[in-house]
Amino acid sequence: MPLTPATSKMLNDETFAKIKKGVRIVDVARRGVIDEEAVVRALDPGIVADQAALNVFTEEPPPKDSKLVQHEKVTATPHLGASTMEAQEGVAVEIAEAVVGALKGELAATAVNAPMVPAEGSNPTCLPFFCLLVTIAHQVSRVSLAQVLNELKPFVELAEKLGRLAVQLVAGGSGVKSVKVTYASARAPDDLDTRVLRAMFTNGLIEPISSTFVSLVNADFNAKQRGLRITEEWIVLDGLPENPLESIQVQIANVESKFASAISESGEIRLEGRVKDGIPHLTKVGSFEVDVSLEGSIILCRQVDQPGMIGRVGSILGEDNMNVSFMSVGRIAPRTHAVMAIGVDEQPSNEVLKKIGDIPAIEECVP
Repeated sequence: MPLTPATSKMLNDETFAKIKKGVRIVDVARRGVIDEEAVVRALDPGIVADQAALNVFTEEPPPKDSKLVQHEKVTATPHLGASTMEAQEGVAVEIAEAVVGALKGELAATAVNAPMVPAEGSNPTCLPFFCLLVTIAHQVSRVSLAQVLNELKPFVELAEKLGRLAVQLVAGGSGVKSVKVTYASARAPDDLDTRVLRAMFTNGLIEPISSTFVSLVNADFNAKQRGLRITEEWIVLDGLPENPLESIQVQIANVESKFASAISESGEIRLEGRVKDGIPHLTKVGSFEVDVSLEGSIILCRQVDQPGMIGRVGSILGEDNMNVSFMSVGRIAPRTHAVMAIGVDEQPSNEVLKKIGDIPAIEECVP
């Protein structure tokens, strides 16, 4: 529990006047969360019964003549939880793991200057009556935060990959000025902090068209510097919230596309993705439904919907020793037009793309 204007002296005379006698207080949270003079006044008449235990104080170390510390019903211990040998060793291991994770490009649960999600259950606005036992288990909080980040990880990857793919479909990507990201979930907007998702989406959007290193820390700053406006919307779905998100949709307005089929009916580049079995998938391009993993490289082709197209494209890739991991074809109606999304393990060469583009029924093809 942090010390904020909402939690400052949350246990005070007014609080004690509303509760029945016999409560016990354990405060190992933050100094200033309780009104120390009010606790003393509540101890004498038995509102706080038998014992109050504290290891945090408004003034640390507390003065020797502190009425609270000297009270016979108060157990006071030093605020030294992080100074034990075990805690010091744990902090050292945590720092080492965080550095290794950051160097690997993983999410850092302990970054203090990056947008981050709160640990589950950390709500500083709870009413005083329901927070009389003011205890903070720091290790539990870290575990909870790690669980939240672990749950979000595939969606963070999805956001970054959608941003990267979207800007690569823009003709002259540096002209992107307005982007809308829409999250669909059965969870309420207040139940999911999207700052990490937005930062990683921004990372994917800017890095392919900029020499600037974009990180979780400076993503929003870089977006503002480029005049890039990113808005977020939330669609609440019916059903049980088994996953943090059902889908993420990206729309880039007022741009031309290298791949005309990525333009939706309303005139903007539109991509949509989902997480399936922990892996980010591209599920919509423009108005076309597809289903292809975002791992590796992707080839997008617009074609006349006719028999034999999958075989012809697959043969060209096979002749160049390119391994196909996924292939998905989306169409609006039979025998009209379709979009083929092909996942390959390696980046396709220009020669391979030209061979695919030379197939008479292929109207456009981009990596």
